[in-house]
Amino acid sequence: MSSVLPDPSEAHRFAVDPSSITWRRAGDARAMTGAGTALMLQVAHPTVAGGVRDYSDFVGDPWGRLFRTLDYVNLLVYGGPERAAQTGRRMRAMHTKIKGVDPQGRRYHALEPEAYAWVHATLAVSIVAAHQRFGRPMTPEQTRVFWSEWRGLGRLLGIRERDLPESWGAFQAYVAEIIDTRLERNDVVDLVLQTIVEPAAPPIPGLGPRTWGTLRRPAVRTLQLATVGLLPEAARSRLDLHLTPSQERELAILGAVARATTPVMPRSARAMGPAYLKWRRRQIDRGHFGSGPEYVPTPRAAAA
Repeated sequence: MSSVLPDPSEAHRFAVDPSSITWRRAGDARAMTGAGTALMLQVAHPTVAGGVRDYSDFVGDPWGRLFRTLDYVNLLVYGGPERAAQTGRRMRAMHTKIKGVDPQGRRYHALEPEAYAWVHATLAVSIVAAHQRFGRPMTPEQTRVFWSEWRGLGRLLGIRERDLPESWGAFQAYVAEIIDTRLERNDVVDLVLQTIVEPAAPPIPGLGPRTWGTLRRPAVRTLQLATVGLLPEAARSRLDLHLTPSQERELAILGAVARATTPVMPRSARAMGPAYLKWRRRQIDRGHFGSGPEYVPTPRAAAA
């Protein structure tokens, strides 16, 4: 494990700060519209699907899984060099335990270099796509810099230099190749879609049934449309996920409205990471972050 992680003294080299594109864009509230897209791209990979199927309580606790994922992403981006490096070491260690055999008889391990890098890559895809549709579209130069920074953060997770392309153009070709050769429609993809259609209320203090009832319909509708609409066209085709012309128009309207809010959007909503980490400080200090349900992963079948 240690051989693929950078030396702790190198954390400052790979971590980002407030001057970076990643700091200014990854925590924008509108980037959250890409959360479903990233998850869909992840679980369509058979190795990731195997881990979610056997170890994650995504269906029973979707918000818990989302918050734990947001914890690690925000620690990586907004936690500072030392906490980012610590997060990377913890995530790498946690994934050593996630392995098994999928329903097709294929062995999987979460630390397979391709699958491990792919999860990180999907977040870059979704952040750029979400800003293009709902936020502040990145210029080609901003996208190039963002990818360089995001790739650097991947090194803190133990993703090797050779596992992700260096340039944004090469990265787009890499994404297309993974979609074409590795992704598949599976039962976990279908479970994610089902959960998005009928989400439970998030466990947020002060968010009662009446407030959630008011927010639920527009929030769920936006997430449903964005989850499919932000996917690369090749992924939509590969996973047999499509929007009707009327749904495409609806998504375009939602995107135009969201982009129009930029001039009046509070600064705190453009970089929510620091405030998020304060809100989740107690859970994070107890070590409750990461994408697994148990933090020391245990197969659900064995636990049952």
